[in-house]
Amino acid sequence: DAMQGHTGYVLSVVFSPDGTRIVSCSSDKTLRLWDGLTGAPIGDAMQGHTGYVRSVVFSPDGTRIVSCSSDKIPRLWDGLTGVPIGDAMQGHTDYVWSVVFSPDGTRIVSWSYDKTLRLWDGLTGAPFGDAMQGHTGYVLSVVFSPDGTRIVSCSYDKTLRLWDGLTGA
Repeated sequence: DAMQGHTGYVLSVVFSPDGTRIVSCSSDKTLRLWDGLTGAPIGDAMQGHTGYVRSVVFSPDGTRIVSCSSDKIPRLWDGLTGVPIGDAMQGHTDYVWSVVFSPDGTRIVSWSYDKTLRLWDGLTGAPFGDAMQGHTGYVLSVVFSPDGTRIVSCSYDKTLRLWDGLTGA
């Protein structure tokens, strides 16, 4: 059966690690939580973004969700209730393409059309240091190493870059 609730097209969807919840994000500027077994909506739409929400992911333990948007801001949410955690994660100067948690959930990395990556605290959303600069084209994909100590990014500039996963250096 169709899971209805968004008023715009749905851009991304992901299961929680334990499979009990689903989170989706949409061009309608919202996220929605769903029951992973029945598809029933959980609570109201999660509001806070001012642009379409491009990507969303659960933390490894399923307790948090991070989303990103054309509004240039990643946002952290409670993975059970959908309530926002902390302040808007400000720092990017252009559309934020995607976000990912470190394997242990303590850090988040976001990447943007501003050609930078940014590292955030995975529990509070607070920034870790300055923008990670070096790419001369849009950053297209980023991943943490399995142990979380390194980050690798790839870009429209035809390069990959390796970063310190703990400090962003």
